[in-house]
Amino acid sequence: MSKQTAGRSSGRMITFKRPDGADVNGYLASPAVLEGAPAIVVIQEWWGVNDQIKGVANRLAECGYRVLVPDLYRGASTVEEEEAHHLMDGLDFGDAVSQDIKGAVQYLQADSKKVGVTGYCMGGALTLLALNAIPELAAGVVWYGFPPLEYLDASKIKAPLIGHWGTQDAFFNIDTVAELESKLHAAGVDATFHRYLARHAFANETAIGDGRIADTQYDAAWSQLAWDRTLTFFGKTLWQA
Repeated sequence: MSKQTAGRSSGRMITFKRPDGADVNGYLASPAVLEGAPAIVVIQEWWGVNDQIKGVANRLAECGYRVLVPDLYRGASTVEEEEAHHLMDGLDFGDAVSQDIKGAVQYLQADSKKVGVTGYCMGGALTLLALNAIPELAAGVVWYGFPPLEYLDASKIKAPLIGHWGTQDAFFNIDTVAELESKLHAAGVDATFHRYLARHAFANETAIGDGRIADTQYDAAWSQLAWDRTLTFFGKTLWQA
């Protein structure tokens, strides 16, 4: 693929194929230079593919990555906690991983040698499940979310990963994070967990006492540190041969 003219990243909705041949939409953010760029699948929070998660994709694209956010809710999104619960509860996690997310990985593989994955809250849980089920993934970054630990076969996770966790997270208990860490290490997974004195969603700049959901709070300092660690990690795992 030829180089584009240098400039800011751009994002647009596209349609790509799932492994079963069905179409699914996604938000694709492209870097200024496409040639040689690695790629990252970004997995939404339970709110849906909203402007905030598109902003995450754009930010990664500005750092040189091709980024695709699969639309797991098929166009639905919300700002209400009850509706977000409803949308998440209606999502088939197995299908989302084996079809939507794997389809996004395959789409990006057409032009990128290495593909990573990252996700937030619900997307963090799906990131771990994707690393468990999609061996083509080269790296993963988990942001304050995990599935029930019995759903993970850590022996199948071959890619390195890092995780960002809030010690004051009321939704994903920090003690269970320690159990997850132990399970991964026991299986020989290259996993590094970072803990922050923060609440849930500390990297979501829209979680600023807006009343949508209790016990969430953006923290600019911790968010920047987690982003720095994320970009350093992806730089080592996706750019280097």
